[in-house]
Formats: sequence, structure tokens, C-alpha cells
Amino acid sequence: MITRPLLEQIFEAASIARWNDHPHPAVFTELGKQAHKMVAAWVLGKAQEDAGSAVDWNALIEGGIFEFLYRVVVTDIRPPVFHKLMQDRATREQMGEWVYNRLEPDLTAFSPEMARRFRAYHRSDAVGPERSILRAAHCIATQWEFDFILHWSANMYGIDRTRREIQEQVSRIDLPVAREMLTDPAKSRLWGFVSLVGQLTFQRRWAQTSRTPQTSVLGHLLFVALVAWMISHEIEACPRRIYNNFFGGLFHDLPEVLTRDIISPVKASVEGLDDMIHRYEKEAMEERIFPLLPEHWHRELRWYTEEEFANKTWQEGQIDPIQRHEGDIPPELNRDRYNPMDGRLIEVCDKLAAYIEASVSISTGIRSPALEDGKRRLYERFRRARVDGLPLGYLFEYFR
Repeated sequence: MITRPLLEQIFEAASIARWNDHPHPAVFTELGKQAHKMVAAWVLGKAQEDAGSAVDWNALIEGGIFEFLYRVVVTDIRPPVFHKLMQDRATREQMGEWVYNRLEPDLTAFSPEMARRFRAYHRSDAVGPERSILRAAHCIATQWEFDFILHWSANMYGIDRTRREIQEQVSRIDLPVAREMLTDPAKSRLWGFVSLVGQLTFQRRWAQTSRTPQTSVLGHLLFVALVAWMISHEIEACPRRIYNNFFGGLFHDLPEVLTRDIISPVKASVEGLDDMIHRYEKEAMEERIFPLLPEHWHRELRWYTEEEFANKTWQEGQIDPIQRHEGDIPPELNRDRYNPMDGRLIEVCDKLAAYIEASVSISTGIRSPALEDGKRRLYERFRRARVDGLPLGYLFEYFR
């Protein structure tokens, strides 16, 4: 079972400001940074596969989540100090045990096996291909943020040292495609894609409503992806289904980088407006996003961004290969070869994120009719939600 403290631990990352000792025009948060890192990891993983290297995608996702949870717990340690501490094996082991002890009750409540794997991951010094991808993705996300920070901090004492520390991390990257993206970003279409997605960090959720903490669309994507990943394990989804539910959650709002977040009341106010917006989003994706990626990646990204809240599988040899399911995905299709994705689960997680955003703000005293009405409507709609027979209403009850 997913506990309330675990959800709160994840959501807390939306309040953890990065670069708060540097002047900057926008707020970068740990939740947004980690979301951007996983987008970069998807890009690097696909590129590695194109180069003939095997990628264990579920190990990659799990490692990214374990690293995120670890970082949230030790967030008070500045990155340069943290990286210095991690060079000492004894300190690294003690820190790992301290973090594990903090998270163990909630990880065990979710899955004793997952708690065991979390501990083993942070005890291991082995650097396999998935860790290499995550390290490179971390550098890409950090470099992207630093490029903004540098503009405002060029004359600040110590900025050159920060630049050298980042360059030192970049120099240790052993993935050619990552080095190409970082050394000559102007010529890299993949960097263009990662940079474009990063702009979702500047878009605020509930933009027309005063709320605290403010959350970005980019950070929201990781919250949805992570909760969908946890529930996917609870319903014993096949590996490809877990992969699709995580990256489907991570990319489901990608078109908003082109259209901005249009709130539901506006979409519902004019008949046919929602369909018109979806058509525009599809056209904009074709014109501005897909040209940045290899053509054979397009189908997967369409899978995540078109009919993103539909349960669907892929049936090879069919005239219409996409099979949409009104109810749950049938057990016999819970197989990698059918490429199943629980769009309905992603929708529940999407609305859970909005429900928590409204609830947390109201609990701090920052309330408005829009927040209170939104919270009430979301609860009424999703308090009886189920996926594969698993009731999910308890997640909403936590924050009622």
C-alpha cells in the first residue's frame, strides 16, 4: 500500500528550491530537476539502443526513482558538498543507511522487496549501463539549469568554481551521445528536445489561482509518473506495461510546452473546444517536436501524448493496430508483446496530483473558491476509482 508520508515525501520535492544561493529569474525545484533528468534518461536510453546497446528500462526507471527519493531526504546538503562526501566509502555507506532508515517504513509498507532493492541499490558501487545513463542525464539536466543561472550570476564570486565542478562531472560521462549534446548543444537536435521539454519548468499549475507551493508542469509530470509506477507494481503489470505507465505519465502533458496549460473549466466552456485544442496539439507536435527526434521514436511518443488517458494495447497485424479498452486491460493482454498502457491509471494519478496540490494549499491557509471547488469535484469523481480491481480512492481520502 502507498502511504500518505510517501506521497508527501514525493510532493515535498516541489518545495525544495535549487540554486537558492544564486540569483535567478525562475524557481528551479528538485521535483522539476528530477523530472527533467528522467526525460533526458529516456532520450539517452533510446540513443543507446540505436547504437546497439541493451538497456534494462525497468532497472533504469527504478534507479532513477531510488536516486530521487535519496536526494529528497538529503536535500539540505549542497550538491558540491554532497558529491565530495560521496567520494568517501565509509561516509557514503553511513549516509545510505541513514536515508534507508528514514524511508524504510513507507517503502516496506509499499513493498518489502522494493525496500530491499532500494537499500541494495545505494550499497552497490557497480556502475552498469543504466547508472551511466542516469549519471549522464543528471549532468544534462544540471547543465541546462546552470546555463540560465550563469546569465544572472556571471559576476558573482565563486561562479567559476561552480562551472568547473559541473564541467568535471561532464568530463566523466562515458556516453558519446551525451557528450555530443553537452559539448555542442547548438547542433544537437536531441539537446533541442530536452531543452524544449525543460521549458515546462517555467509553466505553473493552477496559473490563475493563488496557491502554495507553486508547482510546475514539469514537476507534475514526475509525480504522475512515479505514482503510476507504484500502482503498476501493485497490480502486477508486465514489464512493458510498467515502462509505458511511467513514461506515459512523464510525457502525458508534453504538448503543453507548445499550448500552455489550459484549465478544465475553460475547455468545458465552449462546445468542441477540447477537440480543437487536441487537434492543434497534434499538429504542433508534428511541426515542432517530432523533427527533433529520430523518426522511429515518433510512434512511442504519440502513444504517450495522443489519447493519453485511454487504456490501450497494440495488436500487430491489425488494420487498426491500436485496441482501446473501455474497462481494465484484460489479463491475457498483460504481456509485453501487446505493449499495454493504462491511460485510465495515468488520468487518476494526474487528478490525484491536482487534488493534493489543492489540498496542501488549503491546509496552509492559501485558499480560493477555485481550489475548494476543484478539490470537491475531484474527490467526488475519483473517490471510487479502481484499476484492475485495486481501489484507489484511499489515496484521495488521505488528503480529504
